[in-house]
Amino acid sequence: MTPRVLIAIGCIATLSPAFAQEAPTAALTRLSLPVADDPPDEVCRRIESSSPPPVMVSLHRTFHDDFDEHPLSRGKWAPHYAGGAAWPEARYWGGDGSDFKRKTTYNGEQQIYVDPRYSGRGTTPLGLDPFSVRNGVLSITASRTPPELRSVLFNNEYISGILTTQGSFAQKYGYFEIRARIPVGVAVWPAFWMLADDGGWPPEIDVMEGRGQLPGDMVMTTHWRTPETGFIRSCGFDFLVPDAATRFHDYGVLWQRDRITYLIDRKPVSDIMVPAGFIDPMYMIVNLAMGSKFFQGVGFVAAESPDTVAFEIDRISAYQIDP
Repeated sequence: MTPRVLIAIGCIATLSPAFAQEAPTAALTRLSLPVADDPPDEVCRRIESSSPPPVMVSLHRTFHDDFDEHPLSRGKWAPHYAGGAAWPEARYWGGDGSDFKRKTTYNGEQQIYVDPRYSGRGTTPLGLDPFSVRNGVLSITASRTPPELRSVLFNNEYISGILTTQGSFAQKYGYFEIRARIPVGVAVWPAFWMLADDGGWPPEIDVMEGRGQLPGDMVMTTHWRTPETGFIRSCGFDFLVPDAATRFHDYGVLWQRDRITYLIDRKPVSDIMVPAGFIDPMYMIVNLAMGSKFFQGVGFVAAESPDTVAFEIDRISAYQIDP
């Protein structure tokens, strides 16, 4: 299977009441998070305000990027999916077939992920850079493909960007967080998510996905394979953050031995018992896709899709649970 095949098997719920905007949160080196104290369920559940009092989990920081410089400057991130040992290094940067690791075709995506080194079908870098940094904020920008580059960029409607830590950072258990403003529009599909470092799929943790045609609708989902049947299962919820497009919020997941907890502004909103298959360390991915045939509320590229749209990210951090 291909990463991010989003088939809703489980409990995808309706929108919750609005969240109150939190005050700006710092990129702390140590952190304590509230987590439910009762046993987690095999099916994901919302954590309501009336839930039992939580316990606190103490963590220390293991990864951090506050984007004071270009994200590709220090080797923390790669601008494409990894192809494994059998994938020639040169194929990442151009030539026929190089688009395979720069989009997920199965999802119906209509963008290609580029970076300044990428050559498309050719051998000469095109110098396209979807990443920009200003005042400590990274923008991943999707824009309509220039007509003169359509053929060399495999006739994709948009150029955009992806960043992944596969090969540079992965972690088993802990807390993973993005602070961002979430773009909206027809076909706009921003996400912060995680995959197993061994290259298999599932498991997958979707810390945050935005439904571009539903402003403020944030989706948080767990995907796994049932060992007895081999079927893929998914369980998650939609949460309404009304000002998500205009103000920064924290979206995170805490992965413990027995429980996966999703948090918005560091407050738990849902959890699930850790399903089968969550064995290997996981790495982080942040991207701005355009177009989807599976993920509701995104849709395909149309005339009303924005010519240019940006996913603005203040920071991405990871923490490990204290012993």
